[in-house]
Order: sequence, then C-alpha cells, then structure tokens
Amino acid sequence: MIITAVDVVRVAVPAYDPPFDWRYGLPGSEPAADGAWLLIRTDAGITGLSFALRGAMLQDVVDRRLRAELVGQDPLAREYLWHRVWEVDRIDRFPVFVQGIVDVALWDIAGKAVELPVYQLLGSFRESIPAYASTVTFGSIEEYLDVADQCLELGYPAIKLHAWGDARKDARLSTALREHVGDDIPLMYDGSAGFDLLDATYLGHALSDAGYLWYEEPMKEFSVTAYKWLGERVAVPLIVAEVAEGVHMKTADFIASGCAAAVRTSTGLRGGFTGAMRTAHLADSFLLRAEVHGPGIASRHLCMSISNTTYYESLIDSNPVRRPADVDDSGYVHAPTLPCVGFEETWTEGAPAELVAALTD
Repeated sequence: MIITAVDVVRVAVPAYDPPFDWRYGLPGSEPAADGAWLLIRTDAGITGLSFALRGAMLQDVVDRRLRAELVGQDPLAREYLWHRVWEVDRIDRFPVFVQGIVDVALWDIAGKAVELPVYQLLGSFRESIPAYASTVTFGSIEEYLDVADQCLELGYPAIKLHAWGDARKDARLSTALREHVGDDIPLMYDGSAGFDLLDATYLGHALSDAGYLWYEEPMKEFSVTAYKWLGERVAVPLIVAEVAEGVHMKTADFIASGCAAAVRTSTGLRGGFTGAMRTAHLADSFLLRAEVHGPGIASRHLCMSISNTTYYESLIDSNPVRRPADVDDSGYVHAPTLPCVGFEETWTEGAPAELVAALTD
C-alpha cells in the first residue's frame, strides 16, 4: 500500500454554544473557526482521516512540507513517518498539533486495513473506564457546588476543577467543594498554567489539606526546575508535562527531576497515538500514571490501551450540566467499535458536505 495523495478539506466550525469561560487571562470557548480535515489517500482505496481546528495552519504546513514527505510512502510505516515529521519540524517548528494529526490519520488507515478499532492495534487493556467531570470556569463557589451535585447525580464518580486562576479564591473553592461532597469523592484541580511558584505553593497546600488526588499544570511548563521546587514544597501529587513540547523526551526530564506523581498524554499534544503511547510506556517504567488529556474519540482509544491510566476526561461545559453522549449513566465510557479511529461515529446527521465531496472524488 502506498500513499497517493494528501489533501486538506477546509470546513467551517460553528461557535461553541453556549459559550463558556476559562480562568482569568485566558480566552473562553472557541468562536466560529476555520477547521480542516486531513485526508491521506492510498492506492488501496483506503483514506485516513484526522481533524484540526486550525485549517489555515494545517493547509500551509501540508502544502509546503508534509505532502512531499508523505506521498509515495507506505502508510503502515508509521514509526518511520513519525520520525520524518519530527525531522522536518527542525526546519519549520510546526504548530504542536501537526505531528499528531498526521499520525492519527495513519492509524486510521491501519485500522481500516485490518478492520479493527485502533485501540486493539495499540494493545487493548480494557473495554470501559470511569469518566471524571472536568469543569469549565463558573461564576461562584455556590455555582460550582451546584454543578458538582448535578455531576454526581448524573453518575460521574470524580470531579476536576478549572477555577479562576486566583490562588486565594481557588483555595477557598477547593476547600468548599471537599466539604460539600465529603471525603469519598476523588477531586482534582487544574491550574491551566496560571500561577508562579509562590502562588502555586500556597494553593498546593490547600489542595493537600483537602485531600485532592492531583494538582495539574499549576505553572507554565517551561521550567522543570520550578516544578522540582514545587514538588519539594507541597504534598499534593503533581501531574505534569501536559503541554511541554518534545513528547516523551521532555516528559523524561520532568520525571527525572522527581516532581512528577503522574504525567499527561494525548494525541493532540504528544504526537498522535505513537507519541502518546511512548509517553505512557515511559511513565509506566517508573510506576507512574499517564492520565489522558481531553475528551474525544482518540482519547477513548488511548484510555482503552493504556494500563496506567485512571479516568477519561469529560468536559462539563454548561449549567445546567449536559452529560456528553459518550458517557453512560453510570459515569463510564466504552471502547470504540468502528474498525478505524472512528470519526465517522459522530456523523449522526451526516458528514460535513465538503468532506463527503472529497471522499467521493
């Protein structure tokens, strides 16, 4: 099998509805956007798919660099092509999602070629996993407590806060939520890189006192040393290396520093399935967990494939709370069933017209 063409199909993505907020200093939910499908076509009639929310960026990179690298290659040579994309990155410094989008499309081809879901090709470990409710940023402590009650009623077994990015306010919220739900509900906190070392330490003490399961990305991940110092100052477990570039290589530096109780992995920020599994296996070699970042079909495959992961991240983006369709009423998500990555699974009202036209060319 040979790659014969690499196409980018631009599609309009509507604004998020209803819109939501993140912490102070960050924009909220996406407005209307220019998205794109990556199509990797083969002489076997199999087309691999992957999606990016940044269509203009993807179009530029494919036209200037990636098409020439991919056309004529064996799409099953994923390891070789993964290294080629990283090699060319030295010249272009691609946006962080680029390595992942190519790799996901190649795994989609592999799943279609052998008629198996990708998680089975990666090496399945489980068929279902509990999901935690991962909040957006709400307006008050009282609203967060109300949202938490709704999440527990909907079957979620655990809750993660994205709060305001104010160490004192977030500490009060974290304590109030623990008092509200009791000691048996696992709670987590995600700082979205909002703090310096002083404020991260203050909040870390509050999270430790409240028995939080993990403390995620409190600071920007440029300085491993700062995280090492934070790990020496707080008792709450740190989960790190979510957005640090360099896939498993930079993750290894975080682990070697001693600060990591767990690491993050994903297709979008870790170079696709290939990089995500590298990261998970690296963590496993040190008896650390590799928690999967973000919802979506690719994350479901990873959660079913990685032994050292605990939960699926399910975004709670509104009040009243709406539970996403991939989470059942017991708070679990289940293994994908389509013989591919499975983007087609979500096309309940039909694939985007532009994509249908491209696939039927």
